[in-house]
Amino acid sequence: MDIVGYIASIFIGISLGLIGGGGSILTVPVLVYLFSVDAVLATAYSLFIVGSTSLIGSFSYFVKGLVNIKTAIVFGIPSIIAVFLTRAYIVPAIPQEIFSIDSFTVTKSILLMLLFAVLMISASYSMIKKDKPTANDTTQKQQFNYPVILIEGAVVGILTGLVGAGGGFLIIPALVVLSKLPMKEAVGTSLVIIAAKSLIGFFGESGETMIDYIFLAKVTAFAIAGIFIGMALSKRIDGSKLKPAFGWFVLIMGIYIIIKETLLK
Repeated sequence: MDIVGYIASIFIGISLGLIGGGGSILTVPVLVYLFSVDAVLATAYSLFIVGSTSLIGSFSYFVKGLVNIKTAIVFGIPSIIAVFLTRAYIVPAIPQEIFSIDSFTVTKSILLMLLFAVLMISASYSMIKKDKPTANDTTQKQQFNYPVILIEGAVVGILTGLVGAGGGFLIIPALVVLSKLPMKEAVGTSLVIIAAKSLIGFFGESGETMIDYIFLAKVTAFAIAGIFIGMALSKRIDGSKLKPAFGWFVLIMGIYIIIKETLLK
């Protein structure tokens, strides 16, 4: 299963390099179901893996001038604060046993996996639906709806802190709609935001979790290798055509997690 897990880690990076996101949504299921990592620890590991791969992935966007620093700061600050506080205080405060129904007990791990499954299903919708032709790739006058951006950044930060996913499927539409960024610039800026908040969230851990840094470095290395493979493939394959198929896969995985964590327990 470990070998399958490392191969899956490569595909996490490939999806990031090929379609500009979405791969991080598979990180926690890979860690939990293939590497048998506890769900709570898996969300911490995922923050590091997602943060590192996003950081590497953002370099090419930096070089091409497709990262909007001002937007990254405005959106990123509330998001980073929310991730840090969530990992340092909210996650440790969740009790190990939430509630029981007959013989079925909802534990902290089950709760996080169910929340993650809901997030996967939400992410799959944004991947499956066809993008309407818009002027997203044309330069518009940038404007900031500060209250909405601050709230959106904080919400994305809390979700990232709880489940360890980057949240690119939430950030990119927000940057396009709320900050009037062209799509490619939104993707590049999103990667920078995800890298910053995920890595800061990881290093803001409460200290209760025992991190296996050697294992973490291995999985991250495979995911980063996948990014370069994905970037090379993106020159030959149109990632936008693969996005709906990947979305259906994420949807099936989300439904599977709900069934496995409830009916199959």
